[in-house]
Amino acid sequence: MRIRKLTGGLVAAMAVTFSLMSGQATAAPAPAADTAVAARIVTYDASGSAEFRSAVDRGAAIWNESVDAVELRPSAAGQRANIRVLADNGWPRAQTTSLGNGTVWIGRQAVTEGHNTIRISSHELGHILGLPDIKPGPCTSLMSGSTAGTSCTNAYPNAAEKSAVEGYFGGAFARTAGAAPLNTMIVD
Repeated sequence: MRIRKLTGGLVAAMAVTFSLMSGQATAAPAPAADTAVAARIVTYDASGSAEFRSAVDRGAAIWNESVDAVELRPSAAGQRANIRVLADNGWPRAQTTSLGNGTVWIGRQAVTEGHNTIRISSHELGHILGLPDIKPGPCTSLMSGSTAGTSCTNAYPNAAEKSAVEGYFGGAFARTAGAAPLNTMIVD
């Protein structure tokens, strides 16, 4: 499991605050070793993704390699997943119901036109993780989607996209301006 580490300075600051609140003046303890906070687990069910199953699993793995605050895992048999991934003949799209929850469609239309299946999967999962489209955009931006062209195979989020997802899922799971709207169909 990937984890996010908090600095020892935060632990020391909390210790000073609590000691001052108790009315006793004491020296702050030495900073503790890094304290780990577990990533938020978001499960996905790709059983309906047909021929795109391996692309969906790779898209999830890319997000797991890229961010610490959230981890995408396949759902266990009989478990209700946060994300449902389906294949259909339309254009790829995602419908978010809340941060980390929704439905993704890996549309065959974009694949037929020559778009990369792993990039599509990673991009659509990005919507469920709170990211909006950034169109038009360069190939270096995962969320530029199809506007990067069929020759673009980059399935990795850039630094700004990683940072946004870390912010959405880190700490108090607060959403910020610019996030993908919830309860909205995002057609790429």
